[in-house]
Amino acid sequence: MNRRPTARDVAELAGVSRAAVSFVFSGRAAGNLSAGTQERIKRAADELGYRPDEVARSLRRKRSAVIGLLSDEIATSPFAGRMVLGAMDAARERGHQVLLLESRGAPDAEAEAIAELRARRVDGVVYAAMSMRRARVPDGLDPARTVLANCLPHQPSSYAYVVADERGGGRRAVDVLIGAGHRDIALLGGESGNIAASDRARGFTDGLRAAGLTAREEWTTRAGWQIDEGYAAALRILDRPGEPRPTGIVCANDRVAAGAMLAAARLGIDVPRELSLVGYDDQDQMAAHLVPALTTVALPHYEMGAQAVRALLDAADAGREIDRTAGVLLDCPVVERASVRGPTTV
Repeated sequence: MNRRPTARDVAELAGVSRAAVSFVFSGRAAGNLSAGTQERIKRAADELGYRPDEVARSLRRKRSAVIGLLSDEIATSPFAGRMVLGAMDAARERGHQVLLLESRGAPDAEAEAIAELRARRVDGVVYAAMSMRRARVPDGLDPARTVLANCLPHQPSSYAYVVADERGGGRRAVDVLIGAGHRDIALLGGESGNIAASDRARGFTDGLRAAGLTAREEWTTRAGWQIDEGYAAALRILDRPGEPRPTGIVCANDRVAAGAMLAAARLGIDVPRELSLVGYDDQDQMAAHLVPALTTVALPHYEMGAQAVRALLDAADAGREIDRTAGVLLDCPVVERASVRGPTTV
């Protein structure tokens, strides 16, 4: 076949109507076509090398079929890839592409990026932060067509958002230790004034309270986010000759947990036989590769990107504005590995 294959060609090969092909490639197949029919249409399209004519379709719908994703530090964040992949997969499911732009926090770069998004007439924008914070959204982003990901609006109800349930994640982290039988539990928290760190600490307290336990003041500290900070904070808690020490520690993130492992090794404390550790983030190339492999709470960056894009496309398909009061909290699941076991009885 020398000419470009059409939807009619796909329909004939798959033995379906042209409308059925349109349902599949417009993201409207669910509820209209069986899974088997959808799969038959996709196989026929792959065999013919068919791709929808996005330019023609965009002109008909008066939409660009592009979602903009503007972030502060995509290139340097270890978690950015998951969020971008989630956004791209969700967009592709609905016949859209993602235009990715990064400002690195520079106002001039941010203004240029917004001008580019407006020039491209994107169907919506995901404004993403790679660390949880309250964001001052730059001028030029329409709240009716923007969803924040991994950040909160500076003014309540000014933008819709999708974020991780950090407090719930902190609760899950301590529940892992309590469920393993630990009662003497410490917290190496994150930076003071940080939203994620504060919410994780609140979740830690929630979990202890629910189990009838109370956090010891001397076992609850702000460590920061880095390995050396975790190492120093863990030494302060563990290296107290003649005083009781915790059998389990919840750490602000996986880097802090790595520091705590190093401190335990220096003091001759076996992990997990004498000390259990729980991290946070499930950071790539770290959590699963520590020895022992780290039990941790995963941040749902993939789901953040996907949910934000779906919210934009749902609104666009319905011809309505984004609900600025809508805030989505995503679960932070526990990833169980080898750094937790029951406390050693003497």
